[in-house]
Amino acid sequence: MIQALRRRFLMIAMLSLTGTLCVIGASINLGNLYRITRLSDTAIELLYQNDGTFPLADGGRPDVAGGFQITEETPFETRYCIVHLTEKREVREVEMEHIAALDREKVVDLVSEIIRDGKKSGFNGYYRYQVFEKDGESTIVVLNCFLQLQSVYNVLQVTLLVIVCCVTLVFFLLLLLSGRVIRPFTENMERQKRFLTDVSHELKTPLGIISANTGVLELTRGKDEWTESIRNQVKRLDSLIKDLIELSKSEESVKESEFTEFCISHIAENNADSFRTLAQSQGKSLVIGIEPQVRMRGQEDSVTRLVTILLDNGVKYCDPAGTVTLDLRQKGRQIILRVSNPCKDMDPAQVPHLFDRFYRADSSRSRQSGGYGIGLSIARAVTEGHKGKISASYEAGNVVFTAVLPGGTGKNPQP
Repeated sequence: MIQALRRRFLMIAMLSLTGTLCVIGASINLGNLYRITRLSDTAIELLYQNDGTFPLADGGRPDVAGGFQITEETPFETRYCIVHLTEKREVREVEMEHIAALDREKVVDLVSEIIRDGKKSGFNGYYRYQVFEKDGESTIVVLNCFLQLQSVYNVLQVTLLVIVCCVTLVFFLLLLLSGRVIRPFTENMERQKRFLTDVSHELKTPLGIISANTGVLELTRGKDEWTESIRNQVKRLDSLIKDLIELSKSEESVKESEFTEFCISHIAENNADSFRTLAQSQGKSLVIGIEPQVRMRGQEDSVTRLVTILLDNGVKYCDPAGTVTLDLRQKGRQIILRVSNPCKDMDPAQVPHLFDRFYRADSSRSRQSGGYGIGLSIARAVTEGHKGKISASYEAGNVVFTAVLPGGTGKNPQP
């Protein structure tokens, strides 16, 4: 359980950090791309408005237009061409003295692609363009943005590298320090387990004395309703103490070194035979559907306890004259154990709480059956200790408990 908590802490922390860094990185790069695009569009509009030249302020001083700074070097630093089209979208004139990477044929091909796309502005490769229309004719200004897009790509690479380095560094730091982070919780759990074990052992002594004194009273005064009531309460408390100790043990970390391979089908069949007689004595029935020779790796005693708890719960809380169903199947690499019983008085809102400690859906029936609401908590602890999942549902008047366990190496061949 502690290891599962540690893994969950690491996963949440790393997902939060990675998500935050990705959002920051995406914001930086999208903002950078937007800035480059906006400055390119500003330069294109300036070229169109000034007949293919960049205007300077009076006296040749640098000018800033829409965030785009214009200096005497700007015409030589900026690579562009301007294409004038007729009303029929045919090339009438090409101004390409400010670009060396394109000749007239390439410009015509580029313009054809732009016309075919039908967009007023956009990117074609690393060329940014805008289409301006006036008096039926069109003018296309094409700007070479290779260096700008290269800088965007470089910023993206650096951002990804920083994110990967940060995530890796924080992961190793959390891996080293996560033990300290969850240490208070671990110590608290250990104290609770020790308290539970100590109290259970301490309660056994007075219960033994009460039971012995009751026996003496019965020998001297004979049995009566009072001594019988004392014995019943002693039995209930003794059963509760045993359940508490078992719950404490079942919540301890399961060591895979203690796992063995066994046939869960045999366990289910043997328990079903035992509970069938109990069900029949109460006017109920037990129907089983067990796939033969289903094997798994785990703690055999714990899995046996899991099957026993589910069957005992099913028979105990089944409606009078009802039928308890036990189903065991292997589906791929998973083993599906399902126990259901009719319970018409069940409130569906209670289903999510059935695995809570000391929770009893029907207190009056629980008192009659001697239940304390611990059995299903033990079943959940056993299932999770085997890296499985257990759930409860209420379907058409039936309470259904489903445990999903990891399978073993497969099935044994039939003898």
